[in-house]
Amino acid sequence: MVLEDLILLITGIIAVYKNDIKKSVIRRKYMLDVCLLGTSGMMPLPRRWLTAMMARYNGSSLLIDCGEGTQVAIKNKGWSFKPIDIICFTHFHADHISGLPGLLLTIGNAERTEPITIIGPKGVEKVVNSIRIIAPELPFKINFIELREPKEVIEVNGYKITAFKVNHKVICYGYTVEIERAGKFLVEKANEQNIPKELWNRLQKGDIIEENGITYTPDMVLGPKRKGIKVTYCTDTRPVPVISECAKDSDLFICEGMYGEKSKEAKAREYKHMTFCEAARLAKEAQPKQMWLTHFSPSLIRPEEYMEDVRKIFPNSYAGKDGKSVELMFEEN
Repeated sequence: MVLEDLILLITGIIAVYKNDIKKSVIRRKYMLDVCLLGTSGMMPLPRRWLTAMMARYNGSSLLIDCGEGTQVAIKNKGWSFKPIDIICFTHFHADHISGLPGLLLTIGNAERTEPITIIGPKGVEKVVNSIRIIAPELPFKINFIELREPKEVIEVNGYKITAFKVNHKVICYGYTVEIERAGKFLVEKANEQNIPKELWNRLQKGDIIEENGITYTPDMVLGPKRKGIKVTYCTDTRPVPVISECAKDSDLFICEGMYGEKSKEAKAREYKHMTFCEAARLAKEAQPKQMWLTHFSPSLIRPEEYMEDVRKIFPNSYAGKDGKSVELMFEEN
């Protein structure tokens, strides 16, 4: 009897464990994890890593920028290196790219063999291959996408990435990352068009099917697209209209704020950066759900001291902190 009870107990534990795993997998398909890995501009500091952002969706990770020490910030967060499928670069200043060779070696040591996609301004392949002289042998291929237009849209691994050109001293891009969401499956619509039931699941997943001389497309069984998840990331630039256009209605807007002091607006103009209040005015135009400031000057010790004026312009503003993260979920509909 004791043995039977033990077997029942173990069976119950296994069932709960399997159910938890199933729920976790479903949850990952409907959420985007976002982490601001670092918040420093120009140089890493003892308690502040260089600005970078990482996102995770459905088992795939995306990284924007990789300065000196970025892999330490990832390690501190406890996130894995192996699932990094996409690396986007805003521009080629050292504080945004110098950590790449070490990161690639670490990903290789994690036994990754699948290709990685690297996206960046024109010349990205040449720049990356130049700094890879200290990381020449990797167990995976790198596919490069060079940005040449003022605005480009790239779809990789479930991410819809919009790269938009901004205004810095060198060619620089911001990025909007979206997880799109298909419309609801409409049984009535499928029945009205006499679509075979065995095709419903595939059409719901987005497949286009040819059968018996008939082409079946997902729009034949789905309603209008539902609201997805949207994150916009922008550093090293003056405030330009394209930023607020691309950040429009984002769930999260991560924007540079090099200087907290209003008195440094002239310096911001000279070096093609932004003050906190200039970033807040962009957020006011874009109306994201929230804005995180980042890329702080090394001389800016306590960013929070300048947030009162920022919140007068855009109330839902926050001074970024290393490791600050959020889980963004699809809306219930």
